[in-house]
Amino acid sequence: MDFDKIINRENTHSVNYQGWPDRLLVSKKGQQLKSQIDLKEYIRMWVADMDLATPGFILDAIKGRLDREILGYSEPDDRYLEVLSAWFWEHYKWRINTEELVFSPGVVFALYRLVALTVQEGESILFNTPSYGPFYQAARVNRVNAYFSPLLKENGQFNLDFKDIKEQLDDSHKRIKMFIFCNPHNPTGRVWTESELREIGEICIKRDIWLISDEIHCDLLREGKTFIPLARLFKGEQRIITCTSPSKTFNIAGMQLSHIFIADPKLRERWNELYKDSLAPLSIVAAQAAYQSGAEWLKKLNRYLDGSFQELQKLLAELLPDAKFHIPDASYVAWIDLNAYTHKIGEEYHSLAEFLAINAKVVVNGQEAFVANAQGYIRLNIACPRSVMIEGVRRIAQALNG
Repeated sequence: MDFDKIINRENTHSVNYQGWPDRLLVSKKGQQLKSQIDLKEYIRMWVADMDLATPGFILDAIKGRLDREILGYSEPDDRYLEVLSAWFWEHYKWRINTEELVFSPGVVFALYRLVALTVQEGESILFNTPSYGPFYQAARVNRVNAYFSPLLKENGQFNLDFKDIKEQLDDSHKRIKMFIFCNPHNPTGRVWTESELREIGEICIKRDIWLISDEIHCDLLREGKTFIPLARLFKGEQRIITCTSPSKTFNIAGMQLSHIFIADPKLRERWNELYKDSLAPLSIVAAQAAYQSGAEWLKKLNRYLDGSFQELQKLLAELLPDAKFHIPDASYVAWIDLNAYTHKIGEEYHSLAEFLAINAKVVVNGQEAFVANAQGYIRLNIACPRSVMIEGVRRIAQALNG
């Protein structure tokens, strides 16, 4: 495997490659630029898929399945469930119950569906901010209320505000029925400790609150960090729902397959009445190959990301010394505080992200993608060849220092 290989994504229907202008260029200045853009000139470090090759053993498994000549209705078999169970046990000592397993095209789809099944109009959900944007969208599309509990930043580390969470859950006027939790947290990359997980679980269970744990980034750990699935600590608790997927870990987001563990039998039955369907045969094969053969590849990927984060930290200290950044516990995104530089952004730009796209030709996610508590931050996806990351950071620094 060659993580330094630069791969051309032109003409592959890639959202990463071609999808950003409509999302980021929204000011008058940006709209005028859209028709003149040459996508090949831009470094893309925004949406959370990797500019690193999908592992060869997954591509080989897909090719082998294609050789079977028929792509009919498909569903996982016992071998698939054995491979999935082995992965979670060997990596996280979590003995999953495959009877609780349902499938979704993605975790975002699952969030939308789970809110619809458990929270009524006039009721509410709660989540931490800064937050992955679809947490808010899950409330909006289902016409329920959303409340935010800001993470506390202390000595460069983001922490849960348990006092605020309890006060909001106890506010009868808010009618909060669900807490959407993110571990590892997106966008900060924080991996919550066992004591933190136990406290958040006990807070929600005591109050009869549905607790969704989005654990999609759990495999992408920095050296020395440990991830604990929330449900492992609360065996048999029916109000905890776990969302996982191989999509981020193995760069197969386009295969559209996620694993959702719903312990409550009535909720699971309702899900299956509404959403159970055949899965794409190539998605099944890809996911099984990932979990069956991916452990060594993942170790090498994480070591590469460790090195890239260390290089990023050095570059920021050299080129943007007033930026605030700590290497995250997990994931391949960097959450960077650029508030010291945002005064340089003119009023003609809609956002910091648009400014960087236009002036640095680097595409990032800005505060507008993360609901609240994100002013002056960017999220930088560094899952790309290191030479590309270095050039991207240099361009950002030049634009902000100019």
